[in-house]
Amino acid sequence: MHLHIFKTPDEFNHAIADWMVDCIAETLKKQNRFTLVLSGGNTPKALYQLLSVAPYREKIAWEKLHIFWGDERDVPFSDSRNNAKMAYETLLNNVPVPASQIHVMQTENISPEKSAEAYEKTLHEYFPLTTHNSQLTTFDLVLLGMGDDGHVLSLIPGTAVVHEEEKWATSLWLEAQNMNRITLTKTVVNKSKQIAFLTTGDNKAHALKEVLEGHYNPDLYPSQEIKPENGELHWFVDEAAAAQLRV
Repeated sequence: MHLHIFKTPDEFNHAIADWMVDCIAETLKKQNRFTLVLSGGNTPKALYQLLSVAPYREKIAWEKLHIFWGDERDVPFSDSRNNAKMAYETLLNNVPVPASQIHVMQTENISPEKSAEAYEKTLHEYFPLTTHNSQLTTFDLVLLGMGDDGHVLSLIPGTAVVHEEEKWATSLWLEAQNMNRITLTKTVVNKSKQIAFLTTGDNKAHALKEVLEGHYNPDLYPSQEIKPENGELHWFVDEAAAAQLRV
C-alpha cells in the first residue's frame, strides 16, 4: 500500500493528475487500450475538471481509454445525483473518448437487477480470461472514494454486498437512502492493476484511521475489503483526512 499525503486541494489534484498521465502512458506502451473506472461523489470533481483542460487534456490518449463506473444510484441520467451525469459534465463532454468505449450503468427503462447483470456481462466480455486465471488482471486503474462511514463503491456497512465473492456487479436496496444502487464488487475491483482511493476532509479522518490502522472489521469499514490481488493500492489523501494517522 502506498500512502500519499498533500497539503492543499490544488496540490492533491495536480499530483493525482500527473500520476494518472504517467500511469496511462506507461500502460499504453504495452497494450492498445486503457480501462479506467471513474468514481462518483464530490472529491473527484475538481480532478475531472483538471484532466479535461490543458495541459492534461493534451497529455492523455483519450481515444484509447475505455470508461467504466464503480457504482451508480438508480436515478435517471438527468438527476443531479447520477454519477455518470457528473462525470460527463466535468470530464467526458470535454475529451475525445469514443462513445462506444464509455460504459454507463443503465438506470432508465431497466430494473437495477437487470442493469447489474448487463454490466457484469460487459465486464466478462472485456476480461474473458480473468475469471479462470487468478494471475490475470481486469481494470488498468480504478478510482475510488471513501465515505465518512468507511464505505466504498456501494459497499455500505452492514450490507451483504460487502462479502460478495462471485458476482462482479450487483444491485442493492438502501433503506436509508430510499433507493436502489448498482455497484461493482470487491471481486472484480481487487483484480485491477492499480487502485487509487481519493480521500479528503477532516470528516474522513476517523474512518481513514480505522481502515488503515484499525482492526480488520469490513462490516463496519468496507473499504478494508479493497486489497488488490496482483496490483497496487494507492491512497491519495490530504492532511485533514490524514490527521489521525500515525505518520
